[in-house]
Amino acid sequence: MVEEIKKESPANAGNSTGKNLLGQKFGGDFRPASRQGGQTRRPGFGRAGVGRDRQKDEFQTKLLDLARVVRVTGGGKRLRFRAVMVAGDKKGKIGIGVDKGKDVSQAIEKATRIAKKNLITVVIADGTIPHEVTAKYGPARILLKPQKKGRGLVAGGAVRTICDLVGIKNISSKILSGSKNKLNNARATIEALKKLRAKN
Repeated sequence: MVEEIKKESPANAGNSTGKNLLGQKFGGDFRPASRQGGQTRRPGFGRAGVGRDRQKDEFQTKLLDLARVVRVTGGGKRLRFRAVMVAGDKKGKIGIGVDKGKDVSQAIEKATRIAKKNLITVVIADGTIPHEVTAKYGPARILLKPQKKGRGLVAGGAVRTICDLVGIKNISSKILSGSKNKLNNARATIEALKKLRAKN
């Protein structure tokens, strides 16, 4: 056994290159591939840094309404949460999303995703709307009027939230119906904003 072992020659004493059991060559340098040649891993990539280098989202979101809904089935009651989210960039784009989830965070996340998919472009002239407009959605009826610079947002509830996120700075509104449903009022406001046309 001792005789079969080859003694290492002085010329190859500093060389640690050999072969493993599979016959593959290996050397003494076992540096990770990401650090070879002086290169280091960029931050924000890989499992630990997912999403760190993402650009900031230009859309601002706001929770308009959150309700607990129950569906009665043969096996019992099924409890979920319904979220109404509004997303806008304050530059003329606005969207509304409604969705349900098992918990509040899931409902908000799903509704926000839908709001960003259903964006519309609103015509804005000098920080206000170009003309008076009315709209109806279900039982809700909304009236929007343009205002002079410096008047501000003379609106409340869902109408104020939507006008703020779309970028309108001066406007007056009136809810003509007696509806207190925030979702219907918000959708009626979106319908009113869709009717706006630029003055020639």
